[in-house]
Amino acid sequence: MTDSLPVTERSRLRRVHERGHFNRESINAILDAQPICSVGYVIDGKPYVTPTMQWREGNHVYWHGSSASRALRNCRDAEVCLSVVILDGFVLARSGMHHSLNTRSVTLFGKAFKVEDPEAKLKHLGRFVDGLFPGRYETLRPDHAQDLKATMVLGLDITEGSAKVRTGGPADEEEDYALPIWAGEIPVQMQVGRPVPDSRNLEGVALPDHVKDFKPG
Repeated sequence: MTDSLPVTERSRLRRVHERGHFNRESINAILDAQPICSVGYVIDGKPYVTPTMQWREGNHVYWHGSSASRALRNCRDAEVCLSVVILDGFVLARSGMHHSLNTRSVTLFGKAFKVEDPEAKLKHLGRFVDGLFPGRYETLRPDHAQDLKATMVLGLDITEGSAKVRTGGPADEEEDYALPIWAGEIPVQMQVGRPVPDSRNLEGVALPDHVKDFKPG
């Protein structure tokens, strides 16, 4: 397994090549930091994009949903495009043309596969929960057979794709720096609020550490 993904016709950046990254370390870091993704696929020749949650295990990325989901059924054994993006800031320039965003994103391509083995599916779902809330899965009631039957898990080999990262301030045209216009960046961060307990929690149930200490990736 190489440390970088190959540059392909689908994954190469057509513009601002310096923002592109093909090394697995950069790609994995972005996947691990953002659980929300969008999966693109085709049904009857028409494109669709579905937002969902993803998690990475080694050199694979997984997502799940209802076994009855049209989106998942049409992704299985089909070419898909999976994308995640993290917004880090709004970049205000001295012209409308050069306003931008500071972002970290990953786009992956490949054929999705269905996790068929029930034990493997159970392990993947457990890792999904524990990846967000370490130690939580073992505190939950065991999954029923019907839970697993109603859930489909799809995976994708991380073999084709790239990361794209923009940082810093605006890149204005040289003569525009003389204009009396404020320019710069408005940083953006994900913020976690205080946990709100379910009204039907049993009396005396303590707030677990994986909730109290939760921080986004």
